[in-house]
Amino acid sequence: MKEWVFNLHDPSMGIPRRLAEGIQARVFAGEQAMLSVVRFEPNSVGKMHSHPEEQWGVLLEGECARLQGDEEIEVKAGDFWHTPGGVPHAIRVGEKGALVLDIFSPPRPEYKQAGAGFGEAKAQE
Repeated sequence: MKEWVFNLHDPSMGIPRRLAEGIQARVFAGEQAMLSVVRFEPNSVGKMHSHPEEQWGVLLEGECARLQGDEEIEVKAGDFWHTPGGVPHAIRVGEKGALVLDIFSPPRPEYKQAGAGFGEAKAQE
């Protein structure tokens, strides 16, 4: 495959990142934007957090609850959302798990290398 063509389902591609228990990401970083393919195991929950980067998310597979600010909404495959920088957000997935494509702009510096955790994101109470 060309170095500029990637596959969503190929686990060997991207920069691996374990965001939390049951939440694995593969990150693809460009100069102005970054994609993150995030696999949520069944019944996993991402912690409420915020970061300065703008974020778009697309639910590719599964169903989940999207928490953003003071709101919670059920989303299904094909739904997508926008999160401005600085807005607290999280995801809670059900028993089927989920696959999410996140897009960040600008790229999150801490995600440009393999690692664990949400990087410099601020945890919310």
